[in-house]
Amino acid sequence: MKFEDLGLNDWLLEALSYMGFEKATPIQEKTIPSILDRRDLIACAQTGTGKTAAFILPILHLLEGNTKPGVKAMVIAPTRELALQIDQQIQGFAYFTNLRSIAVYGGGDGADWDQQKKALNMGVDIVVATPGKLISHLNMGYTDFNNFECLILDEADRMLDMGFLEDIKKIMSYLPEQRQNLFFSATMPPRIRKLAKDVLKDPLEVSIAISKPAENILQAAYLVYDEQKIPLLTELLKGKEKYESVIIFASRKKKVNEISRYLRQELENVEGISSDLDQHEREKVLERFRSKRTRILVSTDVLSRGIDIKDINLVINFDVPNDAEDYVHRIGRTARANTSGVAITLINKDDMSSFYKIERLIEKDVFKVPLPDHLGKGPKWEVHSNRNNYSKKRKQYRR
Repeated sequence: MKFEDLGLNDWLLEALSYMGFEKATPIQEKTIPSILDRRDLIACAQTGTGKTAAFILPILHLLEGNTKPGVKAMVIAPTRELALQIDQQIQGFAYFTNLRSIAVYGGGDGADWDQQKKALNMGVDIVVATPGKLISHLNMGYTDFNNFECLILDEADRMLDMGFLEDIKKIMSYLPEQRQNLFFSATMPPRIRKLAKDVLKDPLEVSIAISKPAENILQAAYLVYDEQKIPLLTELLKGKEKYESVIIFASRKKKVNEISRYLRQELENVEGISSDLDQHEREKVLERFRSKRTRILVSTDVLSRGIDIKDINLVINFDVPNDAEDYVHRIGRTARANTSGVAITLINKDDMSSFYKIERLIEKDVFKVPLPDHLGKGPKWEVHSNRNNYSKKRKQYRR
């Protein structure tokens, strides 16, 4: 379906055409008409489905021409990177309008706070924010919500996993009860459904199931001992210039720093991104990676969802994700927009049961590649039914 068939304003269609968008994705087809009708909505859709535009476009349509003072719409996102990306997309789609937006997030300096305070005080149209920093502003009492219309929660499941439920409830307490509510989530666990039941009014439920990796991702795995992982990384990347854009995922920021520090000794154009960098530095790292000045980026799961970086050739899981859905999100960074890509996972003995669970979820036995002879033998593939590390591991997130 073309965007012009969804009832969007001419100026939005012009912006979409200018940006090269012609056809709506399934999530956009199913949600935009209902959002334009001001219905509450809960949508289950993963990264790469076009869900961000699915709520940005109709909200811009509804707000255009509204000159009343105060904040009119708010998008809550779990991470600074995602908040910034959403704000950038809003500014792009709203190019031909007078609508204004601002990203509110932590990690900046006093000048960032003053800019955010000024925008909120003057009544910017759309706020895109992380929960903690937004509450700091709301507690000061200078934000006008008298003409507020719509609240959007993006990556709602991730926000609850990160412990933001009480923050979200507090933010809602500042908003008028008569408003439109839109929940977007990659998964739909019971806690999300309970929150939706408490907040949404007669919502439309939309589900775009992408619980399996794209067919054009070549998946492989190596069975390794921990001491073999770093040497294997070097083996996989050194002299392999065909992989022009590579992401290496690690579960802990300490491991991100360790991997990037080692690889910089062996390879060029390697960077790591973690909460050890201030916000300005993190944005610079992402921009260098997008522009291909950085070839290899080592990151925690903060980049596995939401962040849209094109033409990634290779994704390497330095360790097995704690959640099977996270595996799909991680390797979904490659092979986007009908391209092909490679996803490699390094599996130690303790992670075998977790990876077996992943294989059951995606209904695929991932090929186990033999280690190069000079690295020695790795552990044998063994999965015991009484071992279930998958359910016992606690997720660790880094903001």
